[in-house]
Formats: sequence, structure tokens, C-alpha cells
Amino acid sequence: MSAMTANRYFVSGVVISLVGAICFSTKAVLVKMAYHSTAVDAVTLLALRMLFSLPFFVISAAIASSKSDNIRFTGKQWFQIAILGALGYYLSSLLDFLGLQYVSAGIERLILFIYPTLVLLLSSFFFKKKVTQIQWIAVAITYAGLLWALLGEASIYQETNPDFYKGAFLIFACAITFALYIVGSGAMIPVVGAAKFNSYAMTFACIGVLFHFYFTADTSLFNLDWAVYGYSLLMAILSTVIPSYLVTEGIKRIGSGNAAIVGSIGPVSTIVQAYFLLAEPIFAAQIFGTILVLMGVVLIGKK
Repeated sequence: MSAMTANRYFVSGVVISLVGAICFSTKAVLVKMAYHSTAVDAVTLLALRMLFSLPFFVISAAIASSKSDNIRFTGKQWFQIAILGALGYYLSSLLDFLGLQYVSAGIERLILFIYPTLVLLLSSFFFKKKVTQIQWIAVAITYAGLLWALLGEASIYQETNPDFYKGAFLIFACAITFALYIVGSGAMIPVVGAAKFNSYAMTFACIGVLFHFYFTADTSLFNLDWAVYGYSLLMAILSTVIPSYLVTEGIKRIGSGNAAIVGSIGPVSTIVQAYFLLAEPIFAAQIFGTILVLMGVVLIGKK
């Protein structure tokens, strides 16, 4: 590969990662719009999102498995992928959608964005990976920024929203389960391939969500407001299927560290979208806290 071709390949990877991060960031805004304009509950909205997403992941999984260089899963790998998929995109998504009932889209994305720090800490705990001094500093900066933003938003919304901290806790639990998914998938992705792993993990997650809806909901998915279907379809295509593959391809082209740095546009994108589409205010504590969180995560992402 020539230097010019390599440069174009890298630049295209940056653009792909950027678009993927922005698409992912629309999810919280679409969820809040659905809550504001319809009477849909979190489990129903999540079930519809996964129902619309499922065909794409099933087809992608079938294509990946039909390739000549396909590596067959062992029984143990099937079990691991099912568990990781349910953990990373079923349980995480459920906690996320429940939490978004109580917090703004901007603070949701900011809390979720700290997951690299959780991956670092979990890897240190489970695999005894050493955390360097600069990484500890990055973690401290990240959580100081998050606390600053949380307290700033709480001072604005707590009187009208007594469940603010409940929502923040649910989103933080979502970040923990997603970090566990990242840590657990780290050993499998190099063996089976990122696209194939993503397709099967998301397929299991979709099935898990639909089973959850079937056994717990007392409503039907087929007699809802048309606006609910519109928001769910947008979430499925724009902020689930498309970005999941864009981010995978971006990591392939520019590496996970660079992709993490480019992905730092996510919280900023959510805050801007929420301002224009949801009329969520942008305040000084939120801006300062976001800057600190981005600084900390970028330091860890570079490492």
C-alpha cells in the first residue's frame, strides 16, 4: 500500500468512526422524543427497536458464517456469545432506556461515555493488568468531570424531577454492564472476527429483549401509535445497525485507540442535538464537566 493510499485509508477510517459515533449519539435523543410525544414505555420501545434491528443482524451473521475463512463456533463459544450479547446489549439497553425516563439525553451520553474507565478498572481487577499513574490521573479527571456535570444538572432538575439520581444510577449500571461486555469480548473478537461476533451477539440480545417483552408486558407490539413505530425504526437503523458496523470498520482502519479518540464527539453531539431537538438547556457546569470527561477518556483511549 502506497503512502497516499494508506493516508486515504486512514482518513476514511476517521470519517467512518466519526459518522458512527454521531449516529450512536442520536439514540438517546430519539428515545427522549418518543417519551415526550407518545405514551410508550421503556420495555415496549426497546422491544420494537430490537425487532426492527433483528433481520439485519441475522442476515449479517449468515453472510459472515458462509465465508470461506469462517471459523466455526465451539459449544463454549456459542454460550459465551449468548451471555455477552445478553449482557452488553440486552441488559445494558434495558437499563439505559429505563434511566432515560429520568435524566436528560446529554447527561445519559456523558455517563455512558465513561465506560473505557470501567473497562480499565475491570481489566485490572479480573486480569491483574497494571494501571499506570497517567491512567489513574485520567480516571480521576473523568469522574471529577462527571460529578461536576451531575451536580450541575441536579441543581436544575431535582425539584421537578425527584428521580434524577435514580435515572443516573440506572445509566451508570448500564455503563458497567457494557464495560463487562467489552472486557469479556476482548478474547473472542480476535479469534472469530469483529463483524461476525457483533452480528451474533446482537442477534442474541434482540432475542433476549423480545422474550423479556413477551413474558413481562401486557400490551401488544402491533396496535401502537404510528409515531412509536417511526421512532423505533429510526433507532434501529440510524443508531443501532448502521453505527455498529461503522464503528467496527473504523476500528479496523485506524485502530481502537484512534477510534476511541474520534468517538469522543459522541457526548458533544448528543448535547447539541438535545439542545436543538429537545430544548434541553446547555449550562456551564455541563460544559466544564464534559470537557473533563473527554480529557480523561481520550487519555485512556490513547493508551
